[in-house]
Amino acid sequence: MNFDEIIDRRGTHSSKWDMMEPIYGVSPDDGLAMWVADMDFRPPQAVQDALQAMLDHGVYGYFGDDSAYRAAICWWMEHRHGWQLDPAHISTTHGLVNAVGLCLHTWTAPGDGVMLFTPVYHAFARVIHSAGRRVVECPLVECDGLYQMDLEAAEALIDAGTRMVILCSPHNPGGRVWTVDELRAVAAFCARHDLILVSDEIHHDLVMPGHNHTVMPVAAPEHMDRVVMLTAPSKTFNIAGTHCGQVIITDDRLRAQFTASLGALGISPNSFGLHAVTAAYSPQGAEWVEALLAYLDENRRVFDAGVNAIPGLRSMPLQSTYLAWVDFSGTGMDMAEFTARVEESAKIVANHGPTFGTGGASYLRFNLGAPRSVIVDAVARLQRAFSDLQ
Repeated sequence: MNFDEIIDRRGTHSSKWDMMEPIYGVSPDDGLAMWVADMDFRPPQAVQDALQAMLDHGVYGYFGDDSAYRAAICWWMEHRHGWQLDPAHISTTHGLVNAVGLCLHTWTAPGDGVMLFTPVYHAFARVIHSAGRRVVECPLVECDGLYQMDLEAAEALIDAGTRMVILCSPHNPGGRVWTVDELRAVAAFCARHDLILVSDEIHHDLVMPGHNHTVMPVAAPEHMDRVVMLTAPSKTFNIAGTHCGQVIITDDRLRAQFTASLGALGISPNSFGLHAVTAAYSPQGAEWVEALLAYLDENRRVFDAGVNAIPGLRSMPLQSTYLAWVDFSGTGMDMAEFTARVEESAKIVANHGPTFGTGGASYLRFNLGAPRSVIVDAVARLQRAFSDLQ
């Protein structure tokens, strides 16, 4: 659990490090990659050992008997989230963006509307547009510096062709952990309008001290006839490259429809992902996560203290995820100017706010899943880049 170790990821086909120069023009040799949402940490030793055992065996055939994999997911959900899950309710996809695409394929048609509470994870809109569906944006509102869903506004945005709501819970990029009342309200909203509710809960384990994430089946059990829950260990254990996500559907009718889509498209998981998930969702994995959360919380404290000390910058209080959402509107600068300072002066690559939809224009998203020294360096770079404001 040495999260302070600097691991050089350059030249390893890392999207986060090896694509920063082609896309943003910032060299990884002297720049900091704080955009793509994976961490610069190795996963728990239990995951490393499971994958090493596969390498040592040396035969990479088709995976059979996934009962241990399903049992590990069920153990994790009960141990971490107080929910007893039926293993038969789990389907496996090639990550959760793939899962979103499959949900669109299963329950919507070209031209149908899909509601997003924006700003929100940029891949949702990308997949919706690629599938020929319409994005229906319902902007989040700020209250006491935190995002809230405006369901009254959502009522006015619904039309006869709207078929689905995709909820990011916890929220990316704002870091909100939705309350039970908020989750019940959005589920009831979907029930009133006969909408499928896709609840993407990939950040469900990455919750800061003092906050608790509630999985949708616990928050709104009465509405599970329309809820599709997406989870994965990708963010928690930094194994996104295994592309192994879980689609959990408790309703028999919905699950049969989704299973039919998997079969029609020939979707089946890869063995590396299944072994990694089984090893991660374990007591050893739980111990590692507790240490990780303490480390990320201190990264958050260091980053927020440094950034909020710069006049005109404000980092939204982070309740969950390792993704800081920083508002530059107080500087009076347009996006081109504050982004140039971050990328050209500070040599930091962060996600551009407009890619997250309406409400993101004055923001950048910074990945805090890195050794503490990197976070300290990033703060110092930002303070120098905006030194004329101080």
